[in-house]
Amino acid sequence: MAFDLIQQRRQEEKKQKFKQDLGIAFIISAITILLLAAAVCFAIYKTNKNNHHNSVAAHNQEAPPPPPPKPKTTQGVVKSVCANTDYKKTCEESILKEVKTKNNATATPMDILRASLVATFKVVDDVTRQAKGLEFKTPMTKAALNDCLVLLNDGRDEVNSSIASVRGARVGRMRTAKAELDNWLSAVISYQQTCLDGFPEVADKEKVRKILERVKMFGSNALSVASQVSAALTEAETSNGSQRKLLVFNWMNNNHYRRILKSNGLKFTPNVTVAKDKTGNFSTINEALGAMPKKFKGRYVIYVREGVYYENVVVAKDMKNVTLYGDGSQKTIITGSKNFVDGVTTFETATFVAIGARFMAQSLGFRNTAGPEKHQAVALRVQSDRSIFVNCRIEGYESTLYVQAHRQFYRNCHITGTVDFIFGDAAAMFQNCMINLRKPLESQQNVVTAQGRAERRETTGIVLQKCKILADKKLEPEKAKVKSFLGRPWKEYSRTIVMESEIGDVIQPEGWKEWNGDLGLKTLFYAEYNNKGAGASTKDRVKWGGYKTLKRDDVLKFTVGPFLQAEDWLKAADVPVRFGMFS
Repeated sequence: MAFDLIQQRRQEEKKQKFKQDLGIAFIISAITILLLAAAVCFAIYKTNKNNHHNSVAAHNQEAPPPPPPKPKTTQGVVKSVCANTDYKKTCEESILKEVKTKNNATATPMDILRASLVATFKVVDDVTRQAKGLEFKTPMTKAALNDCLVLLNDGRDEVNSSIASVRGARVGRMRTAKAELDNWLSAVISYQQTCLDGFPEVADKEKVRKILERVKMFGSNALSVASQVSAALTEAETSNGSQRKLLVFNWMNNNHYRRILKSNGLKFTPNVTVAKDKTGNFSTINEALGAMPKKFKGRYVIYVREGVYYENVVVAKDMKNVTLYGDGSQKTIITGSKNFVDGVTTFETATFVAIGARFMAQSLGFRNTAGPEKHQAVALRVQSDRSIFVNCRIEGYESTLYVQAHRQFYRNCHITGTVDFIFGDAAAMFQNCMINLRKPLESQQNVVTAQGRAERRETTGIVLQKCKILADKKLEPEKAKVKSFLGRPWKEYSRTIVMESEIGDVIQPEGWKEWNGDLGLKTLFYAEYNNKGAGASTKDRVKWGGYKTLKRDDVLKFTVGPFLQAEDWLKAADVPVRFGMFS
């Protein structure tokens, strides 16, 4: 009896399952039929639409016009490229004079770029010779001219590097080289401006400006040509389906660098040690640098033990891949007191100068103790490309940190000053830094930044991200008596962005200050994004044409990766860094 019940139940279950399977099959069949019907309808629609468009075009003969024919002569190609430059006639004449092709062939975009760079090199070379023939009488103007000659020589070298970077370059390499061309050519323009700024008298400045103006013109044209050629070749590469990626300029692709800078970026293996008590290899930093082997391969690491080092240090152009680290930014301190009032050019007042490429400093203090009454007195001047400063302290009053040129990254640094105390024309990123305003002279006002971008095509600027901008302990009780600002336009196209930072009430409600009348107020680029603090409100900010309100997508291009082209070199250095936004 029990068996019959079980058998009956199983038969019922089979019937039920059959009904379910039949229902599922019906639903699937219905969906399939609907999909097929939809596909057929869509195909008919597309065919009818295309036929309709073709018939209309054939009937009315109103098909979209064909693209304009590409220039068939070298002169036509040059004219087309130069049409987008700011100095068109100069561009056309100089490139046509230099462009060279074989068998009367039409010049390629790369031919045009190389010709533009060669023309720029010859101008810098010619300007250098003219500058050598200038004569000045006072010690200050003679020193300024000497600075000019040094800077022009640096510019000459960097244009030469630009030419070498594109010589025989393929499309894939050109894509990578574009960032380097922007960097080098922007530096050449900044050197010209730095040269002019060394002459305090208007008459002397104008005398030099007449000679140097061509450097700016040719540098601007070369930047424009590089952008157009890069865009054209990138488009060609994309259309050909090429996905090559050549990391030609990855300066830390050697395993030796990675071993040295491994771990959390705080541990190094020194090549030499500096100690004031003579327990190391050297007792001064200059001695250690002077003993660095010529053409040293790899990264040269100098450990500087605790102490105050009274010396003016220069990491020269041929001293590349130098790392300098100490026992802490308030324990290992490099200090000096050169200043403008005592007859030294601002360029030469720096206590510490980093020029050699890929310089790295960590856990060090840089000071200029001249005081506010001595006006411009630089603690640290940086010209080094792809330079890195981590856990450093940079102290001064007016003109504390001179971010002179190239790409620079500062992380967890403490910077103090009064007037224009972060200034220059580098592409400089400050991340997680403490920026303290100090008490200036009674007649002075505080200004955090004075960015010196003089040409609109330069890829330079100052970016403060996740920083704190506050009054120091001495200024705090008197901050109501001192007007303080985020920045002012040192040059016409000054560019500064403050984002994701804390801005204290030490900063005036208008936020920014003019430099000289309406100079740069329409052409500058100042922006604030997602800041907090009592001084962060943008409600009463300046109404200048160059003051921008940015959205998140606009701000992303000023983050570390795209702004400094830093994905490879900062990752390889293994330093703390945020490549995108913090929030």
